[in-house]
Amino acid sequence: MKPSKPDKPKVEPLKAFSIGVMLKACQQLADYGPGGAVGSWRDLMSAAVVVRSMLGISPSAYQDACEVMGPENAAVAVGCILERANLINSPGVYLRDLTRRAERDQFSLGPVIMALLRNNGGRLLQVV
Repeated sequence: MKPSKPDKPKVEPLKAFSIGVMLKACQQLADYGPGGAVGSWRDLMSAAVVVRSMLGISPSAYQDACEVMGPENAAVAVGCILERANLINSPGVYLRDLTRRAERDQFSLGPVIMALLRNNGGRLLQVV
């Protein structure tokens, strides 16, 4: 008999990326923070909720992402989608796909963040 799997999916940790690195990768997200700025993870998550609605991502798709990836990672994923919104036909479907892949351990934000840093002309200067 196989051991039963826990009902709750494994939440991916934030790795070693600081809020500053996230903001360099997802530069547009800061505009949607409280008062037009993001200074903390809480601000980043608040900005992601605004952007989620703006991009037409359903509350249930975002909630699923939060449950699978963790709220911080789901917020970063929305920021990454915002950065590439001109290339993504359906942000909600895209987030659901990322969530399903994350459930199967087939998706990690690290490579996405690094690609956005390269595309935004930034370098990873500090890993905290």
